[in-house]
Order: sequence, then C-alpha cells, then structure tokens
Amino acid sequence: MTTTVFFAVLTAAFLHAAWNAMVKGGVDKRVTMAAVMLGHVTPAALALLFVPTPSIESLPWMIAGIIAHLGYQVFLLGAYTKGDLSQVYPIARGLAPIMVTAVSVVLLGERLSLLETVAVGMIAMGLMSMALLRGDDGARNIEAVKLALMTGCFIASYSLIDGYGARVSGSPVGFYAYLGSGNAVLFAIYIRLRHPGVLRTMVRSARRVFFIGGTASFAAYAIVIWSFTQAPIALVTALRETSIVFAVLIGVVVFKERLDRAKIIAVSATLLGAALLRVAEL
Repeated sequence: MTTTVFFAVLTAAFLHAAWNAMVKGGVDKRVTMAAVMLGHVTPAALALLFVPTPSIESLPWMIAGIIAHLGYQVFLLGAYTKGDLSQVYPIARGLAPIMVTAVSVVLLGERLSLLETVAVGMIAMGLMSMALLRGDDGARNIEAVKLALMTGCFIASYSLIDGYGARVSGSPVGFYAYLGSGNAVLFAIYIRLRHPGVLRTMVRSARRVFFIGGTASFAAYAIVIWSFTQAPIALVTALRETSIVFAVLIGVVVFKERLDRAKIIAVSATLLGAALLRVAEL
C-alpha cells in the first residue's frame, strides 16, 4: 500500500462517515438513505464520460455486488432506526475487516505480514468493542447490535465481490459507476414497494442530501474500489474502517451523543491499528 493509496483511503473514510451522518441526522432516515443511494446516479453518469467501459467478464461480479449492496443498505437503515450513530456505525464496520481478512488469507491466498495482520486485528477490535457500550439511556441496545452485525456481514460480502470485480473489469471507477447505478435502481424499487411515499418525499425535501450525500457516497466508494486494485483487499477494508474516528466525532459534536472513556479507548485502538498498518508498509 503506497502513501497515495493510504491517504486516498483515509479521504474515503471521512466521506463515508459524512454521508452516514447525513442519513442518521435526517428526520426520516428512509428518505435520507434513498436520497444518498439514488444520488449515485448523477456522479456515476459523469464518471462514465471519462473512464473506460468495464469488461464483460466483470458482469457477474457487478450483479452480485448490486445485490450485496442492497442487503447492506436495508440492514443499515434498520440499524439506524434503533441505535446511535456512534454505536451502530462502528459495529457494522468492525466486523468487515475480520471477515474479509479471514476469507482473503484462508480461501483466496492473499498474503499478509504479521504486523499487517496485527494492525487489521487492532482496527477490528477497536471497532467491535463498541458493541459493549451503553446507549444514552444507560442500556445496551441489543436490537441495534444485531442489525449492525448483519450489516457488517453484507459489508464484508460486497468488499470481496467488488474488489475482485474491479480487478477483472480493467476499469475500477467504470465498474462502480455501473454497479452504483444498478444498485440505485434496485434500491428505488425496494423503497417504492416497501415504503410507499418515501420517493415523493425525497424529491420534495431531500434535494441537498441527494446531491451532496450522493456525491460523497459515490466518491468515497469509487476511491475504495480503485484502491482494491492497488493493494490487498483486506488492508484497504481495514483502513477504510478508520472512518470510525470521524463518525464518533460527528456523533459527539453534531448529534450530542455521549463521549465516555470506553469510546475514547475504542477510537485509540483503531488509530493505533491504522498507525501500525502504515508502519508495516514502510
């Protein structure tokens, strides 16, 4: 992982935390989630004007990715209706590095050094420790934790699918532009069938989220997709999850969520893991 890739993934981490905060901060999270997901279409269309068309060999990966992203979005939306941003987000993102690393090393033959493996473990453990935190009412939100863990499973799935699909495609950004557009269509169908009226409300009241949140979300993951072709998927996935630092800060500053010693320790462990990951690449 070069310095360029390292800081590109950190930029993606910030953008990812930002759009998640926009969804969490919306009065109706179904409306803001729909706005972000459908907001992918505009930057995707612009990207396709400048990047090559992905190869036909990547089509099966693209279809699988579209389905995996939908699962992620459905469970993330459910989790945000039950728990705090600074609890749901870390748990959902924390499971992914563990699963992706295990599958990459055991089944797909990717090699990580001992220090890289320790760094991934530090990031994942720092994130997953958030599952032990109590909510603002002093109680542990078990339902939110369950939904966040299911979200994490889908994150791991689409990370592996998209990583290998991007490598096969020969055009990482083009691959995601088509995938993101297909996912937007599928998500719109889901919302229309499951939550009638949300799309009409989105058009009336969520235009800012559509353009800003949608563009931030597309840019964040387009950077990650490109990074998958430049470095091991497990390392990119783990580093991307340092967005927990940004998510916790946004949760505390913007949403006035509680900042206690446990959160500080969890964030510190995550940052230490990121530092070790950078040292491992020097």
